[in-house]
Amino acid sequence: MTDEQKKKLKQKLWDIANTLRGKMNADEFRDYILGFIFYKYLSERLYLYANSILEADEINFADIDENTDEGRAYLDAVAEASIDELGYFLKPSELFSAIAKRGSKAGNFIIEDLARILNNIERSTMGTESEDDFDDLFSDMDLTSNKLGRTEEAKNTLIARVLTHLDEIDFELEKADSDVLGDAYEYLIGQFASGAGKKAGEFYTPQQVSTVLARIVTTGKTRIKNVYDPACGSGSLLLRVAKEAEVEDFNGQELNRTTYNLARMNMILHGVHYRNFDLKQEDTLEHPQHVEKRFEAVVANPPFSAKWSANPLLLNDDRYSQYGRLAPASKADFAFVQHMLHQLDENGTMAVILPHGVLFRRAAEGHIREYIIKERNWLDAVIGLPANIFYGTPIPTCILVFKKCREHPEDILFVDASTCFEKAKNQNFLRPKDINKIVDTYRGRVKEDKFSRRAPLSEIAENDYNLNIPRYVDTFEEEEPIDLAAVAAELKTNAAGMADLDAQIKGFCDELGIEAPL
Repeated sequence: MTDEQKKKLKQKLWDIANTLRGKMNADEFRDYILGFIFYKYLSERLYLYANSILEADEINFADIDENTDEGRAYLDAVAEASIDELGYFLKPSELFSAIAKRGSKAGNFIIEDLARILNNIERSTMGTESEDDFDDLFSDMDLTSNKLGRTEEAKNTLIARVLTHLDEIDFELEKADSDVLGDAYEYLIGQFASGAGKKAGEFYTPQQVSTVLARIVTTGKTRIKNVYDPACGSGSLLLRVAKEAEVEDFNGQELNRTTYNLARMNMILHGVHYRNFDLKQEDTLEHPQHVEKRFEAVVANPPFSAKWSANPLLLNDDRYSQYGRLAPASKADFAFVQHMLHQLDENGTMAVILPHGVLFRRAAEGHIREYIIKERNWLDAVIGLPANIFYGTPIPTCILVFKKCREHPEDILFVDASTCFEKAKNQNFLRPKDINKIVDTYRGRVKEDKFSRRAPLSEIAENDYNLNIPRYVDTFEEEEPIDLAAVAAELKTNAAGMADLDAQIKGFCDELGIEAPL
């Protein structure tokens, strides 16, 4: 598929979503359209796999008669193989194309059938390895919701239209470039994020920022054993790491159920095998689900300055105990940092997006910051990002990079990339050249006037472990000297010109017999 065809696929999917949602809010319709696309993907993927098994018998999976003994025997064999390989199973009558065709005919009511099919997908995984990955996966697709229509007929009509339009698109799953649909899916997530305002930050990190983090944590590596995101949202950041290096194992945790479902769908749509990802839905700070594991790459864009319990009992938790202090209850930023550092492997790299306040706030946060630098020397770089590049918040942010085994333990790299952006209608964004400059500066620890500098640890200690970037990267622009003699001469010339003008005005006023305003 060419780049132009990929672009058209993305646009066509968005047009379907935007046209058919009617008066429903974009973030509400998101769960339906993305869920239907995912159902179509599962259906087409199973159809291709089943036909590959049945090829020797010259049988088309869609033509198998589910009501005969012979047909049921074939289906049992296909089900066993597909559940092991794909993690789920669908009958021929449950394929997306079959129900879309039924729905396209006037008078056919498909809502109950569709609800049953989505439930059957989840039920087909019960008692198998993939059960956790499919459990309640379609729970946010409430097909009885009045948001879809005031009457059952209106709901049925809308759903049938969506399925019919989607059925006309060929996802071309049989071709090798399996990421085409995955990329289109992420494009839709991004489009919905741009229309969701403040809510968008809960589930999506702009692709350009994800790319910066992904390239940083894969520096010098072509293969990563595992990657972890403790606030994984839709999973886009985890998948972005896989664009930069081969990843064996994906791990993440997400508090919001809807977003957690979206992340699991996103993984499967990108061709990640169910055995190669482990996503959990829980509160990461209070109930971590991967606490015994260590990860080679750790990335996150946690909610900025979120509230958390800061329960003193957590000081007995291995994630926090060594620091002697907890992050304040009103700002969980450093709680995420402490948690992520606990999960980071000795040979790993961690990159996390945080608000600028973490660089200089004192009290408990200042104590934790000092411990990380003075006692552990884990902070590798501080990168200041432009303001207004995230959905829902205009504040400037930064990337903190950590390593437990640093190649340059004598200093910390500071980068001021606050001017590296292009302004768009509603927000700023990083251009490819901005991404490359930030990543190249980090990888080469490049020193550049007014942009980056390696600050020795002694200087940071002198600054009482305040990491505010302007303390280390001087961006002051000297003003050009003013030639006072030239300014005086210009004023004298202007004054002479004004005298002539005043004389002209007085002449006009005399002719009119009025007093001149001089």
